[in-house]
Amino acid sequence: MEIEGTFGILSMLPVVLALVLAFWTKDAVFSLMIGCLTGVVLAGFDPATGLKKLFLTALGNGDFIWVMMIEVAVGIMIALYLRAGVITAFTEWASTKIRTRRAASGFGWLLGIFVFFSDYFSPLFSGPIARPLTDKYKVSREMLAYELDSGSAPVCTLIPLSGWAVYIAGLLVGYGPITTVEEGMGLFIKAIPFNFYGWFAVILCGLIAWQVIPNFGPMRTAELRAKNEGKVLRDGASPLTGEEMDDIKALQGKKTNLLFFLVFPVLIVIGIALGTFFMLGSAKILEAFFAAVMYQAVAMSFGGYFKSVKDGMDVAVKGIKAVLPAIMILALAYCINTISKGLGAQQYIISVTETWMTAGMLPLITFITGAFISFFTGTSWGTYAIVTPFVMPIAFGISGGVVSPLVLATVGGIVGGGLFGDHCSPVSDTTCLSSFGAASDHMDHVSTQLPYALLSGALAGALFIVIGMMGV
Repeated sequence: MEIEGTFGILSMLPVVLALVLAFWTKDAVFSLMIGCLTGVVLAGFDPATGLKKLFLTALGNGDFIWVMMIEVAVGIMIALYLRAGVITAFTEWASTKIRTRRAASGFGWLLGIFVFFSDYFSPLFSGPIARPLTDKYKVSREMLAYELDSGSAPVCTLIPLSGWAVYIAGLLVGYGPITTVEEGMGLFIKAIPFNFYGWFAVILCGLIAWQVIPNFGPMRTAELRAKNEGKVLRDGASPLTGEEMDDIKALQGKKTNLLFFLVFPVLIVIGIALGTFFMLGSAKILEAFFAAVMYQAVAMSFGGYFKSVKDGMDVAVKGIKAVLPAIMILALAYCINTISKGLGAQQYIISVTETWMTAGMLPLITFITGAFISFFTGTSWGTYAIVTPFVMPIAFGISGGVVSPLVLATVGGIVGGGLFGDHCSPVSDTTCLSSFGAASDHMDHVSTQLPYALLSGALAGALFIVIGMMGV
C-alpha cells in the first residue's frame, strides 16, 4: 500500500484516535476500525478502496497468516482438551496441591516464567491450563491476563534462548566492534542487566501475583470484585474467546488420562519448538502446534473420545469459532500498524526526540522513544529495526567504539523501549493473545495492566537517569 507525502504529527492521528476510543468505549474492534478508516482517508483514499488495499497489504502476508494459524491450532487444541476432559482433571489434581487464592494467582505467573522461549506460545499454553484454577479461587481474568502478558515478551527479552535474542543480536551487527551475529549475541547478553523494564515488568508482576505488593488502580477493583462477588469478569465484559468453548463437554462416563491427553501434547509442542530452535536457530512454533493437534486427533479417535467423524469435526470447528474474536482484533491491529507505518508515525517520533540526544540522556531517550513507537504501533520488533540504526552509532561514537556501560545501557533502552508497547499496547499481538489465553475482556486487560506497566517504565526511566548522571 503506497502512500505519498509526509504527514508529520497527523501520522499519529489514527492510532491516537483508536486508543482514545478504545479506553472510552471499551470496544476494541470498533475503535480499531475507526482508526483504520481515519488512516486511509488521511492517506488520500476513499474508505472502500483504502480499506481494501489496507487489508490486502496488512493481512495478505506470511506474518499475519502465521499468527492467525497459531491461534486456529490453539483453538482446536483447547477444544480437544475440553472433549478429553483433561482441563477439568488437571484442575482437580492441582487443587490438591494449590489450596489458596494466593497460590492460584502465583501459579499463573509461574507458568509464564516456565515457558520462556516464545511470547506467542506462553500465554496460549498457560492461559487455558491456569484459568480453571484461577476461576475456582476467584482470581479475576484481568489478573490472569496480566500474569500471562508479563510472562511472555518480558521473559523472552531476559533469556538468550529465544527468537527475540537472535533477532536483536542480528540487528546489532555492524556497529562498533560487532561484526558477527555471535558478537551481537554476546553484546545482547551483556546488556541483559540493563534491560530495566523487562526486569521490573516480570518481578513486579510476580510480587503482585503472590500478593507481596497489594493491587492498586483498576486491578484492585477487578480483584475485589472477583474475591467478594465471585465475578471473574465484570458485568457486560466481552471475553476474547467465543461461547463455543462452553458448549464442548467431555463424554459422559469416559475417563481421561492426563499423561496421554495433556502431558504428551505439551511435550510435543515444547520438544519441537526447543528442538528446532537449537538445531535450526528458529523455533517452529506453528509446526509444533500442528503436530500436537494431529497427535491429539489420532489418540482421541483410537481412545473413543468422538462419537463419529462428524462429532470430531464439530469439536474442532467449535474451537476455531471460539478464537475468531481474538483473530478479528489481531487483524485490525495489524491493519492500524500498517497504515501508521505508511503515514510515517515511527519516523515522526524519531524526529521529535533526536534533538534531545546527549551522552547523559541517550539511554533514557532511547527507552522513551522506543516505548512511544511500540505503544502506538504495537510492534516491538519493528521498533527495534527503526531505533537500533539510529542510536547505536551515537552510542559507539560517544564511547570511542568500545563496548562501554553507556553502550550496554543504550542496548537495554532499545530492548526495554520496544518491549513496553508489546507488553501493554491494545494493538499489540501478544497483548491480544494474553487476553485470549485468559478469556478476558481485551480492554479490561489493557486498562488494568497499564498502571503496572507505567510503574515499571517509570522505575526503568529513573535508573536510566541515574546511569546518565553517573556519566557512564
